[in-house]
Amino acid sequence: MDVAELNAKYPITKDLAAKKETLWINPDYGKDAQLELSQEDLFDASARFERFAPYMAVAFPETAAAKGILESPLHRLNAMQKHVTAREGYDLPGALYLKADNELPISGSIKSRGGIYEVLKIAEKVAIEHGMLVYGDNYAILNQPEFKELFSHYGIAVGSTGNLGLSIGIVAAKLGFNTTVHMSMDAKQWKKDTLRSKGVNVVEYDGSFTKAITTGRELAAKDPSVFFIDDEGSTDLFLGYGVAAIRLQKQLKDMQIPVDEDHPLFVYLPAGVGGSPGGTTFGLKTIFGKNVHAIFAEPTHVPSVVLGMATGMNDKISVYDIGLDGLTEADGLAVGRPSRLAGRVMKTLLLGIATFDDDRIMKYTAEMMDQEDMKLEPSATAGFAAMRAAQGYLGEHYNMANATHIVWATGGMLVPDYEHERNYKIGEALLNDK
Repeated sequence: MDVAELNAKYPITKDLAAKKETLWINPDYGKDAQLELSQEDLFDASARFERFAPYMAVAFPETAAAKGILESPLHRLNAMQKHVTAREGYDLPGALYLKADNELPISGSIKSRGGIYEVLKIAEKVAIEHGMLVYGDNYAILNQPEFKELFSHYGIAVGSTGNLGLSIGIVAAKLGFNTTVHMSMDAKQWKKDTLRSKGVNVVEYDGSFTKAITTGRELAAKDPSVFFIDDEGSTDLFLGYGVAAIRLQKQLKDMQIPVDEDHPLFVYLPAGVGGSPGGTTFGLKTIFGKNVHAIFAEPTHVPSVVLGMATGMNDKISVYDIGLDGLTEADGLAVGRPSRLAGRVMKTLLLGIATFDDDRIMKYTAEMMDQEDMKLEPSATAGFAAMRAAQGYLGEHYNMANATHIVWATGGMLVPDYEHERNYKIGEALLNDK
């Protein structure tokens, strides 16, 4: 189907091709559907994280205080709520919070959940098959030399724009796997340098993320000892991300924040390939049901998930097919083709998707430093753009007076100071340019 045919059949593609900021509301949202993943799958993933907690506590001392559990805090954003809504000229009834996955231990991004989870599942499988581990063991034994020797006979590979590669690379190399990360040209150099410093083999590609992941997948398929973690279709990544919802439920309870029909929860998530926000949304809908509503945010230059979902073509269409260049400051979201899995599972679970200009997230990045003293990478602030875009629609369809809003901050802890300074200066200049 050429661009003219796409525009005629799906008018939204004309706006996407023109790089216009767009809000798409999913017409299938809330419809009954037979999902390919279940609550049992989600709780199985949570239990696996619990089994591995003793290992994580000894292998990664930064997790010891939390007894080896990977989790991020939930911060109230009083100053940012007041400031950003005044600057952008809209009302935000209720309270605004930040789910600070930028503070997740080890790799400082949302990818820690899914990427680390799948690595741990692979390690458990290999160790059990070799008779060296049983479910009743204290998994701290996995940090012993004999397990590193075992894992050294296997490889783990992934294609990544950055944060997923960091999550998988750091933990897989620590366990002893021969680890390869295939990275696209838009991945930040510091991310490549960090991986190499951990003993990870980084393979760079001149082309897009699609080229990196496709080549990596093909190379891994030729070697039976290599496990390829597929960001475009892994249910294990998806479930690892979904465990966040179980933890969030406890955080909200502890903070005495209700979630019900009179107190709806709105969650705004940056989207690249769609796996991490998709898995998180699956978890949220599984735990909170009809009282939680998720909205994704994507760059106007790389609206891959909305393009796939709005046309129903999912991974069969790329942003390059409609003439977009895929270039964005939100490097973690620079993925031209969406996940094979995300669009299918999100078909009835996702409320909508908003696209944003890069200038918008650069401003938010500077404002988060000024208003909340928090350092996020630009892509991690994209949820604020979705929040702004959606308020008119939400106000017409939901009881907003007692709403809870959560912007999901997807990364930033490992970003070097010079990168934060660069991003701040760009955002500050844009804010001062009246």
